[in-house]
Amino acid sequence: MTLLPPLPLSWNPLLRSEVEEPYFQDLSRFLTAEAAAGRAVLPAAQEIFAALDLTPYEDVRVVLLGQDPYPTPGDAHGLCFSVRRDRPVPRSLRNIYRELAADIPGFTAPDHGNLESWARQGMLLLNTVLTVRPHEPQSHRGRGWETFTDRIIAHLNRKSKRVVFLLWGNSAHKKRSLITGEHHAIVACAHPSPLSARLFFGCRCFSAVNRHLEESGQPPILWQLPA
Repeated sequence: MTLLPPLPLSWNPLLRSEVEEPYFQDLSRFLTAEAAAGRAVLPAAQEIFAALDLTPYEDVRVVLLGQDPYPTPGDAHGLCFSVRRDRPVPRSLRNIYRELAADIPGFTAPDHGNLESWARQGMLLLNTVLTVRPHEPQSHRGRGWETFTDRIIAHLNRKSKRVVFLLWGNSAHKKRSLITGEHHAIVACAHPSPLSARLFFGCRCFSAVNRHLEESGQPPILWQLPA
């Protein structure tokens, strides 16, 4: 029995062969063993592939890469940097809102941290590691998720229409080598974490994403989040 839910329908043809790979089988056994030992896995099983669920492959036009889910129980729901509406807005996300307000005219920070409206516009909010132990950041690193999410990026690199890759911080910058399509665009800057926010502020990455989209004939992302 596996803890992992089925692959989302639109991604299944691309990723179903990964499920049979030894690295993915090892990952599945690791997660099952974690649960059997009484250690919680975040996010909830049905939300592990939430980013893929909300943003079908054919709709992806922007990719935001995170690291791993928030380790505070109740926060993570499968989208990088996003939290449930009833949770406090994390510091990194508050920094994102601050830069949005400086970069996008009229943007007003909402009183929540749910980013689903971006995902529904074709923005894949993908962590490079999709699970974590409560209160232990990066505790599921090196278990196979990185290989799986690299394969996702490789499939997106094969898209004929431009995809804009938004890379924050050194961990995300390392994925540049997977993005070889000359028609794609990369917007790279510092991570919005409080540790590097002084380098993140002023990056104007959100307007840059929209410029790259509009140059390829695609509508911009509407960054304003619903109240």
